[in-house]
Amino acid sequence: MISLKTVKLPSVVIFALFGAATLALSGCSDEKKEETKEILRPVKVVEIAKAGDTRAIDYSGAVKSRVEMNLGFRVAGKITERLVNIGDRVKPGDLVARMDPTDYELAVKTAEANLAAAEKGVATADLANKRARQLFDKSVTAKSQMEQASLSYDQAVSTRDAAASSLDQTKNQVTYTELRADQAGIVTAISADAGTVVAAGTPVAAVALDGEKEVQIAVPENDIAEFKPAKAVKASFWSDSKLVLDGKVREVSGSADAQSRTFAVRVSLPNDDRVLLGMTATIEAEVSNAKTHVAIPLAALAERDGKKIVWVVDRDAQTVHARDITVGDFTGNGVNVSDGLKTGDLVVSAGTQFMTENLKVKLPDQQSASVETGDIIR
Repeated sequence: MISLKTVKLPSVVIFALFGAATLALSGCSDEKKEETKEILRPVKVVEIAKAGDTRAIDYSGAVKSRVEMNLGFRVAGKITERLVNIGDRVKPGDLVARMDPTDYELAVKTAEANLAAAEKGVATADLANKRARQLFDKSVTAKSQMEQASLSYDQAVSTRDAAASSLDQTKNQVTYTELRADQAGIVTAISADAGTVVAAGTPVAAVALDGEKEVQIAVPENDIAEFKPAKAVKASFWSDSKLVLDGKVREVSGSADAQSRTFAVRVSLPNDDRVLLGMTATIEAEVSNAKTHVAIPLAALAERDGKKIVWVVDRDAQTVHARDITVGDFTGNGVNVSDGLKTGDLVVSAGTQFMTENLKVKLPDQQSASVETGDIIR
């Protein structure tokens, strides 16, 4: 018979085996806990609010004078002096620039000599005319000779009158060599400087006249129908957020610009010393909400299989689901969505790249500001 012997293991080995078994069981338990633990990803959302009857649109432009005139010499010549700079204020009669008057002063002397000669011609013709009339009265000369003398006198008078007019004209041209302001305003541009030879009428300086100020904006054709003369608008200014003025549409261009395909709209502003020429202004107008759009942040827009989507949160299950949308257009602050979203939808506004279908999410305690349908930010 074969006898079996009981092998006794050292106590140290027994304890080691027991510890290993315990760790193995503990590891399995942790794995099961990790597998059963639910992951909740925090998300930021925006809520789609009910559409309003109107929507606000705004466009930017620059403040300018309603009337701005270009000053130029009425004669051609070389500019010898410019006396104003950009930003200078001018009053009626103030000297803006001078031109070399030498040629025109010489022309005055020539005209004066021509007038003196013409006056002597008139005196000579007058004597001949009177003598011819006396001889005709005495029946010494024929009537034709008298008539000829009378015509010569009339011609001499006409020549004198022409010479006098020519002298006045040349004197005026001398005065035109000094360019003066016609009305009060501020110099906004300089187009020619001393030493420049300019033709008659060439702009030398631009002056924005004192008085009413306005803002010119460029409006695309899809919104131009909303702008009519006398329409009330709001004007705000980048330099002072607290400065908001009531303006009115003064003029709407009848045709679009050939390059930008936009229409020029001029908005009159009330007189306010805080409004300076060149300031950046934003014109905001309330228009009918015929086409409802939803403005969502650009970060909320995602793409899948070549389609534009957003991730919408199921309030009850607190899961996200992809939804196809139709993008209207892009703005400076977001995206206008024309179809695919409705009132009350919660849209994930950040971290869309981490979203998957039916992913559990955690909503913030305080929702971000609602996005109203029809709010279009430009």
